[in-house]
Amino acid sequence: MKYSVVTFGCRVNQADSLAFEESLRAGGAIAAAPSDADVVIVNTCSVTATADQGARQTVRRIARDNPSARLIVTGCYATRQPHEVAALPNVVRVVRNADKERLVAEIADEAGLTTAERFGAGGGACGASIEPGGAGRTAFTLRVQTGCEQSCSYCIIPATRGAGRSLPIDRVLREVERVVSSGFKEIALTGVHLGSYGRDLSPRSSLLELLRALESSAAQAVFRVSSLEPMDCTPDVVDLIAASGGRFAPHFHLPLQHASDRVLARMGRPYTIDGYKRLIDRILTCLPHASIGSDLIAGFPGESDEDFAANTAYLPASALSHLHVFPYSDRPGTAASSMPGKVPGPIVRQRAAALRLIGADLSRRFRDAQVGTVRPALTLDDGTLVVTDNYLKLRIAPGFRRNVRVSVMVDDAAAATVIPATPP
Repeated sequence: MKYSVVTFGCRVNQADSLAFEESLRAGGAIAAAPSDADVVIVNTCSVTATADQGARQTVRRIARDNPSARLIVTGCYATRQPHEVAALPNVVRVVRNADKERLVAEIADEAGLTTAERFGAGGGACGASIEPGGAGRTAFTLRVQTGCEQSCSYCIIPATRGAGRSLPIDRVLREVERVVSSGFKEIALTGVHLGSYGRDLSPRSSLLELLRALESSAAQAVFRVSSLEPMDCTPDVVDLIAASGGRFAPHFHLPLQHASDRVLARMGRPYTIDGYKRLIDRILTCLPHASIGSDLIAGFPGESDEDFAANTAYLPASALSHLHVFPYSDRPGTAASSMPGKVPGPIVRQRAAALRLIGADLSRRFRDAQVGTVRPALTLDDGTLVVTDNYLKLRIAPGFRRNVRVSVMVDDAAAATVIPATPP
């Protein structure tokens, strides 16, 4: 059987898709382009209306380009609108998030495959696991938590992902050991609400306890902590990352969403802009070269000119290194969708464009500030691209393979030089 996995959205979906691919490869399936696959898994996002639209367009395109393909659609859009997804061409199964873990085991039955097809006819790498470079990935994305119980008024994800569920620390450590033994040198820890890690476990645990366990483990890997809500990025978490001696990358993603306290309250975000500023200051005091990304929503219901001006007052002089900007879109079933004061579409787009310009300037400023510094990095792709610990992606001269640890001097915004003492 030839398969393809198409992924939309966040690192959590990326981690889920990686698990699909590992299971399929272990069963002897062969990776292929969507245009040539027997079965295509489309792992969807539904954080915005644009995400839904992108999933529909992709399914239709795959069905048009590969009419014989059997499409299995999963993820948040499939969970939120299963009947709408099921009506798309060539879709043979819609899998809700709650059933994702059983998806691969059921592919053969649901898609009408035979046992021979399921396990391959000798052409697949039966028993093979994902290794660096497999599925185009050099680093491994490990989901340690899923689900969310945070009540943000604009977000549909708690309804599509369910309550918080964490992988116990001993299981995380075993998975890390397996991943490292497969050759991975960098692991991104992810979750739908990563900062809530361990609250559902018995005995109760925490993200800090997990990070401490990883820091003291024997695993020879660098860990990145993916998106953390500002209230979950505690001083203890910052201090541990700063004191880890490189075990944890100095790379944070802390969704602000808005710089107006009035809008933050309407969003259901449990912090203030002053608290957010103090968090950023603490990170940079401990880790001056840290990369700090953020998310912003433009045009939230009730956002006045004065509210938006709070963004343009704070962001340009902030120490953030990059922004992800989302024009507000109603998600039916959320509290925000029924709020009064909807901002007209042209104004939403205008405000989003203004925030993106600020984000581009912040990214340029961060990159310029790193010129002349020496950073640890990992080679990607064909070995001529690296990602530094503080998340700069830079070109280097040929001569290294993928997945090699190097030290580089940042030459400019796009290129770096490998320090000569680093062996190829």
